[in-house]
Amino acid sequence: MKRFFALVVALLAVLPLNAQRRDSVYTASEQFKPVKLIAPVSLMGVGAICTMTPWLRNNVDVPIQNGVQSWAAGRYWSGDDWIQYAPLAGYVVAGLAGAGKHGRWEQMLTGATAFGLMMIGTHTIKLISNRQRPNERGRAFPSGHSATVFMGAELVRLEYGPWWGLAAYSVAVATGFFRVWNNWHWTSDVLAGAGLGILCANAAYWLLPLERKLFRLDSKLSVLPAVVPAPTGTSVGVSLAINL
Repeated sequence: MKRFFALVVALLAVLPLNAQRRDSVYTASEQFKPVKLIAPVSLMGVGAICTMTPWLRNNVDVPIQNGVQSWAAGRYWSGDDWIQYAPLAGYVVAGLAGAGKHGRWEQMLTGATAFGLMMIGTHTIKLISNRQRPNERGRAFPSGHSATVFMGAELVRLEYGPWWGLAAYSVAVATGFFRVWNNWHWTSDVLAGAGLGILCANAAYWLLPLERKLFRLDSKLSVLPAVVPAPTGTSVGVSLAINL
């Protein structure tokens, strides 16, 4: 256990955490603009309309599902359960390494906010819609895997730029495809989940100025290693320093 704490202290010494923003001007990702709603709302709307319209279900969802299942021929891949988290993990790791437009604390807060919004939104809509999956197991609409992976991809795009965003979105599209391939979701479930995830990622950045004031992230917060003598030996830990 002491070795573990020593390793944590060493990492904190090498990578001091700083909550201060890299500039004093809000980045473009934090500014709400109605045009940013077009893509996510359109995806959610198409998915919802297809779900609620019998003709579209029978002439869009069902034929696509049957075609993909014919192609899959009973072969399934469970990797989508894991790769759904890849963009979000990349967002966190790159942030801890010092990359991105915001400080580490702001990135962690934004990621947590986006994930929380996504979880609440996904499960609330699932309870309301109560749509059956293609394999007749539980609630389908919207796809939680798709919401998770597209949320992570959009976070990557907003924080690290379009090229890293393109790589993350490639993983997101693959995850959505395998949700249909594995017969867990209809195409409309995947579209709605993608829109919800993108919307939650943007909403987290729109909320960041408010959270910055709420949690006083404009002040400088540092995490420093601390070594304290004790009767039974030396205690290793960390200390927080805040300049208000």
